[in-house]
Amino acid sequence: QVQLVESGGGLVQAGGSLRLSCAASGGTFRLYAMSWFRQAPGKEREFVAAISWSGLSTYDADTVKGRFTISRDDAKNTVYLQMNSLKPEDTAVYYCAASSQVGGYGSANRYDYWGQGTQVTVSS
Repeated sequence: QVQLVESGGGLVQAGGSLRLSCAASGGTFRLYAMSWFRQAPGKEREFVAAISWSGLSTYDADTVKGRFTISRDDAKNTVYLQMNSLKPEDTAVYYCAASSQVGGYGSANRYDYWGQGTQVTVSS
């Protein structure tokens, strides 16, 4: 059983930056692809970014491409999401997720474990 705990959310002005962290425990972190999803009030959960188990491949949603960067540190069992040039429409609860499968990272049903989420609010 893998436990995921997100941190780093908060309130930031438009144009600002935040770095989210997701610490994993209880499993072999390096065997999982890791992703970030987000869910805004009244909207469905949406894919943000993913990184393969090897760290060699990353995938970004078009809405965050060029602004957000996902990375992982297997020595620390942690995945990060660096968010720059934040916009009010980035406001959401951000969740990290772990997948033991290969590919299809944009679909929430590919994931085995989820964190509880961290709130990100971007003011205009």
